[in-house]
Amino acid sequence: MKCMADLCVIPFNGQISVADEIAQCHRILKQFDIEIALHGYGTNLHGEWDEVFAAIKACHEQLHEQGIVRISSTIKVGTRTDKDQSIDDKVHAVETRLLNEF
Repeated sequence: MKCMADLCVIPFNGQISVADEIAQCHRILKQFDIEIALHGYGTNLHGEWDEVFAAIKACHEQLHEQGIVRISSTIKVGTRTDKDQSIDDKVHAVETRLLNEF
């Protein structure tokens, strides 16, 4: 089953910025057979359910291995059975409606 998830990883690293850890997560996510799209407060993931959640697990595991003791992640996930829709498809659907307002 395919799913689309919105992932926000918050590593408690003792610093204000977590950009280094998020960049590391992005590198980890790219190793999986999923579509990823970084945005201002997280990352969208699209692919098979097991692959998406394996990628999330890998982010946690590798950050812990690098010495991050505590990580909090929020995950929103959705599935649909009527069609396969990419991240770009979803964004384009909204953008098209916005363009049609004028």
